[in-house]
Amino acid sequence: MTRKQKRLTSIFGILFVVGAALALVLTALSDSVAFFNSPTDLATRPPVEGQRIRLGGLVESGTVERGAGQAVRFRVTDTVESVLVRYSGLLPDLFREGQGVVAEGTIGPDHVFVADTVLAKHDETYMPKEVVDDMKARGLWKDGAVVASERPTASKAGAPASTGAGL
Repeated sequence: MTRKQKRLTSIFGILFVVGAALALVLTALSDSVAFFNSPTDLATRPPVEGQRIRLGGLVESGTVERGAGQAVRFRVTDTVESVLVRYSGLLPDLFREGQGVVAEGTIGPDHVFVADTVLAKHDETYMPKEVVDDMKARGLWKDGAVVASERPTASKAGAPASTGAGL
């Protein structure tokens, strides 16, 4: 082999190793990446079963149901659609109806969002940026708050009467 061929072989070898390492890193990260979705996004483009996602919006008024132990069910809404969320664990202190929330987890086969993490920010006006942008585009967000006449309620989204069962 000539000097030029050795150099090209070395360069291609290094590129192959770097490419393989990059492919392994991207494959490993794809399992832990959680994409943000609003309830409307989930209604229009349901994720693959088992795909980890982040669901953000407002906790719909009148939908929080506490079960045995730390089990809780509630609906997250973006004032257009709502998604039933099932969570077992300690909720943040500022978690309450009408407040912004981000839940991480997966969609189950029964189309219920099973959260393993529920996040709330210390600021009472907290709302995920994507939800605020979506609400601004629809004219439901003014001066840093949800327009009062459009605040989500259980009757608006057609939430079923709470039975407390199945938590």
